[in-house]
Order: sequence, then structure tokens, then C-alpha cells
Amino acid sequence: MTRTSVTFDSAGIDIAGHLYLPDAPTAGPRPAIVVGHPGTGVKEQAAGLYAARLAEQGFVTIAFDAAFQGESGGLPRGLEDPAHRVEDIKAAVSFLSTREEVDPQRIGVLGICASGGYALSATGGDHRVKAVATVSGVDVARQFRFGADGTQDPAVFQGMLDAAAQARTATARGAEPPALPVFPESAEQAGALGGEHGVEGFEYYCTPRGAHERSAKFFVWESVDRMASFDAFHAVPLIGDRPLLQIIGARAVTSWMAVDIHQRATGPKELHWVQDASHVDLYDKKEYVDPAVAKLTDFYTANLGAAN
Repeated sequence: MTRTSVTFDSAGIDIAGHLYLPDAPTAGPRPAIVVGHPGTGVKEQAAGLYAARLAEQGFVTIAFDAAFQGESGGLPRGLEDPAHRVEDIKAAVSFLSTREEVDPQRIGVLGICASGGYALSATGGDHRVKAVATVSGVDVARQFRFGADGTQDPAVFQGMLDAAAQARTATARGAEPPALPVFPESAEQAGALGGEHGVEGFEYYCTPRGAHERSAKFFVWESVDRMASFDAFHAVPLIGDRPLLQIIGARAVTSWMAVDIHQRATGPKELHWVQDASHVDLYDKKEYVDPAVAKLTDFYTANLGAAN
């Protein structure tokens, strides 16, 4: 498997990606998979891990940084724009469809965490995607509105919208608005704010376990009001008869969203539980990633065709 740095256009913004090509010889173009990273993530983290592992199984894969983040272009830096994140996935599909190594009729999408919701929305509106899967998939806008476990007081998000409105006004007046920090200063603070899920996120993104220098540590406040009306779930019925696989940890506090998505899906669908795994465990822990990759390999092989 070889990894090559590539760029492609997404609605006028240069997107930085890593293209993974299998080493094994093949008689013709291969099936391919677009892999989207979690919110605040970059292509070198969980998305790159899954892209590399699936390339080892014979698929052409691409992991990329979202617009406004990582090595990709776009201003302001640190913007989480759900609509553009969906466009990024579609743009990655377009990029793969031009590659001679890829069969454009056999392209799938994999969304991890926040990219799970974006992947559903992109697939619903783009018939070039033949199969879609998620790992620890969420609708990040729902997570902001209702909390990771779905029990957040609605007043919390209303307060965030107040802050987002004030930040937009400050920007219009030429001031530098404050950033919205994504992580607290310590694991203890993360636990106080988000329980075990908060601690696990901190350990992955803010310690040597998974930290990367370009991984987002803040969002600009206008990210919040862009999430206010975004709803990845509305696109699920549009996926129609194209297959959907969701892989979720049995201990994931976010699993309520996967269950809701499963109930809305109208075509071939599977909700696959990984025993003992949390939401973040599936990002990088070998004992959970291995069975997830095996399941994904079977899914994409069955629905995109053999990779070798």
C-alpha cells in the first residue's frame, strides 16, 4: 500500500488529502472508498487509519482534511460548516471518479463520528455513492443541540447561539471574536463536563495516544449557528435502496443516534454492535478496529465488488 498527497477542489476551496493505493496488481480499475474524519480530526488520525487498513484489503481510498481545517484551505480557520463538509465528501467522490485506478461505478463512503452524519447527507444527494458505512457515526449538529447522550438541557444550545450571534456582530465591527474551545485544559475538566465520553475524547485528541498538531482545538463561533438548522437525518430516506452499514460501540453514549438512523433507513441496512467498545475506542484501539475493518471489508466487497 502506498500513500500519496493529493489536492482537489471543493466549492472553490483546495482540499488536502492522502490517496491510498493497494500494492497488489490488478487487472482493471478497483472499487474506492472516501473516508471522512471526525469533527476536530484530521486525515492523519482515525480517517487515515481506516483508509490505510481498507487499502490493505485492495480498495483505493482517500482521507482528507475538511475545508477550513488541517492542511486544507478556507477562511476563517476553525470553521465547522456542515453544508461544506457534505460538499467535501462529494468533491472527494468526484476526485476518485477521475482516477484511472478507480472504477467510477464502484465508489463508497465511510464516515467516522461527525463524518458519519455528513456521509449520510452526501449519499442521500449523490447517486454516484453506491454504499455508505459509518463508524461511531453521529449527526454533530444534533450532538451540539442535544448533547452526546441526547439529554442536554435545550438552554445550553440557546446560550451558545447567543454567543455565536455576538461573535458575528463583533466580526462585522472589525473585532476579533473569541474562539470556541473544543477541549478543556485537563482530563479532569473533560470528565466534569462530559463524563467518560469527555475523558475519552480528551485522551485521544490531547495526549500522545492520538494527538496531532493540526487537529482542531477550537471552532469559530459561527460554526454553532450553522449547525442550528442542519439535520443529517432528513437525508436518510433519500439513500433509498443503497446499502447502509453502521458500526457502533456497545458502550457508546452516542448510539441513540445510530438507532434513530437505522429506523429511518428504507433500504438494506445493518446496525453492527462492537461489544465492550465505546465511541472513541473505535477510532484507534486495535481490538476494536480489527473487527470493524473486517466488517467493513465484507460490506464493501459485497456491495462494490471484489477489490483484487
